Amino acid sequence: MNRTIQVAGHRRGLHEITSMIADVVRDAGLEEALCTVFVQHTSAGVCIQENADPSARRDMETWFDRIAPEDEPWHTHVDEGSDDMPSHLKAILTGTTVSVPVIDGRLALGTWQGVYLCEFRDRPSTRRVVVMVR
Repeated sequence: MNRTIQVAGHRRGLHEITSMIADVVRDAGLEEALCTVFVQHTSAGVCIQENADPSARRDMETWFDRIAPEDEPWHTHVDEGSDDMPSHLKAILTGTTVSVPVIDGRLALGTWQGVYLCEFRDRPSTRRVVVMVR
């Protein structure tokens, strides 16, 4: 089963999409499978990270901004704004795909794990996320 979900209206930050992914897994009706999540963009990513303590998410967001800051003099890809080139660099770090086993019809995430859309642009946008359960 494949489904493309639209994740709309988020500004820069890590946004949990675990429940959206779990809905696709449930609808697939498979007891054992592999769920692959792929974001169809070059300035956003996906990751699996802690979902219990919001301070962990904030620290990761701060780290991304420090590791790939805006307005570097060597940036030449700036036509879409000062946040554009750093967003591509951050997406390299997270990647565009994660896979999670499905066991007993559920995502086999750990106790503190969640699936996140990593939005690296400042302006709100709609991101397409492909979820494949096989």
